[in-house]
Amino acid sequence: MTTPFDPIDLAGPRLRNRLVMPAMGRARAFGPGGTATDSMATYYAQRATAGLIITEGSWPSPVGQGFPHTPGLHSAEQIAAWRRVTDAVHAKGGTVFAQLAHVGRIGDPELLPEGMVHVAPSAVAAPGRLFTVHGMKDFTTPRALTSQEVRETIADFAQAARNAVEAGFDGVEVHAAYGYLVHQFLAPSSNLRTDEWGGSVEGRVRFAAEVVAAVSAAIGAHRTGIRISPGIRYNGIEEPELEPTYAHLVRRLNETGPAYLHVVESSRDLSALLRKEFSGTFILNPATDGFTSAADLTLIEDGTADMLSFGALFLANPDLPARLRAGGPYNTPDTSTYYGGTDEGFIDYPSLGA
Repeated sequence: MTTPFDPIDLAGPRLRNRLVMPAMGRARAFGPGGTATDSMATYYAQRATAGLIITEGSWPSPVGQGFPHTPGLHSAEQIAAWRRVTDAVHAKGGTVFAQLAHVGRIGDPELLPEGMVHVAPSAVAAPGRLFTVHGMKDFTTPRALTSQEVRETIADFAQAARNAVEAGFDGVEVHAAYGYLVHQFLAPSSNLRTDEWGGSVEGRVRFAAEVVAAVSAAIGAHRTGIRISPGIRYNGIEEPELEPTYAHLVRRLNETGPAYLHVVESSRDLSALLRKEFSGTFILNPATDGFTSAADLTLIEDGTADMLSFGALFLANPDLPARLRAGGPYNTPDTSTYYGGTDEGFIDYPSLGA
């Protein structure tokens, strides 16, 4: 029987176990120009016993930023700063991918360079409000990308992937979840286009598939993953055609052959379908009443998933694999320190040895 602590080959790298630290925004890229800091290097290196670390989302272009103190991967300064992080993780024997995240219509326009506005598949504002450094604000209406700009955005993802490899990352994960740009193309509530980038399941899937294909061509499919959240109604996403949309997406992905598909689960039946159809490694962030816990380890043992991602528990327990193997105890995540702030609640969670 396969256990969560068995190694696994992820197309290229051989991972020490099947436990994944997923991308979690921490809003502590306080370096100039959205650059990683020494504290971020410490944070990720502390968690290097994960089979795979996926960093917080990094914007692939200036217009892709939506929130303060989030890192980028499009400038020489950002590449150099991330190199300190990857060196620290590798020194501890870890494997680390960068998540490439373009926010699309979500975010605070004040963070963008002068004269720039957020872009999206269609000029449709997300419902609700967002938290900014100046308090709560309504979402603004984005500018719809032209067909040529869609292709330029795909090229931005590919260049950011090259930058990630230059920065020492073992690979990248395309963020196609939680209502950000790639997810906005997938969902009919945010994609009203009638050209080749919308108008049908095939059209709405095209952007995600071509981003993954471009990234794979740039750095290798074995270094490329994608994260999706089918049916997760976040940031105004409505998806009435879940099964046909994501089944078609998986078929398109299989043409490229990325290393893994990372699913934030809303339906176990849909997860089972996608696992059956996808040809690579299947990573699951299971639907639970709280956050992924030791009780979910059976999902690897029974074959539901190849690997399992733990969010909040990895945030609060830098040595989570050892704690899971020992049956605990576990540090409790401090929600008040999730985003921004100091090193408190960031790099001061104790390990078992302490």
